[in-house]
Amino acid sequence: MLYQYVTGAIQTQNSKISTLVNQVSLLQKKFADCKPSLVACSDIKFAFRFAKDAIVSQITWPADNGKGKGKLKETCVICYEDTDVYQIFSVDGCFHRYCFPCMKQHVEVKLLEGTTAKCPHEGCKSEVSIETCGKFLDPKLVEIMSQRKKETSIAVTEKVYCPYPRCSALMSKSELLEYTNSSFVGGEKCGARKCVKCHYFFCISCRVPWHYNMTCYDYKISKPHPRTEDKMLDSLAKRNRWRQCVMCKNMVELAEGCYHITCRCGYEFCYTCGAKWKNKKPTCSCPIWDERNIIRDR
Repeated sequence: MLYQYVTGAIQTQNSKISTLVNQVSLLQKKFADCKPSLVACSDIKFAFRFAKDAIVSQITWPADNGKGKGKLKETCVICYEDTDVYQIFSVDGCFHRYCFPCMKQHVEVKLLEGTTAKCPHEGCKSEVSIETCGKFLDPKLVEIMSQRKKETSIAVTEKVYCPYPRCSALMSKSELLEYTNSSFVGGEKCGARKCVKCHYFFCISCRVPWHYNMTCYDYKISKPHPRTEDKMLDSLAKRNRWRQCVMCKNMVELAEGCYHITCRCGYEFCYTCGAKWKNKKPTCSCPIWDERNIIRDR
């Protein structure tokens, strides 16, 4: 119907649509040649590509190399350098364009900040896709970016890391269980899980390599001494006075504020002794706050 309105085949009775159609007609008159085309939903990417090419044709020019026309150039709006159009990156969804070096620096800074990269244009919320970053990023950074995106997509309580030091792959509990069930019978009951990356089995409860023919209780008795890496973490936690959440096992550091801690997973506890808070009230008799953590010297 919109196509028929724009081409004038049908006159609309809706005042709002009529206003929009008139605006389109005014825009059409600004072009030397303009013919509306009906594009199916399945071909929308084809239309976007045409629009993208049209934009590029208006913001690029042939650089003079002294021998007539040279390569097409475009000015990056961040560094204002005249750049070869083949070294210009176009953000999917918004078509904002920047040179490879500026995009590389932008994405690297966002990775250091621990956030996902969005279009550098102020106010634009288009996300920079991982697939297209290979044009200007090191493959290792592309892998980190992919990992970062996966981390943000999995809830804290759902995250599972492979306990094998050479793997440490991040997975969700549901993804892990589904993958294990495809090759292991009874994994859900016994706690065995198969890593989707290294394909080794481990215990979901103990977070250690799978202890065949042993219960978790028997394993802990047979291995009374913690692993070297666990000792190092415990030592670091004691030295810095960190507290481990009993629900998700993440370490929590109190920088300032009261001793009532709400972990990322939602579990609430006392930072002093680790006791659980119920209905926003402590179950221990520890002081709720310390003046040194509340009042800071300026």
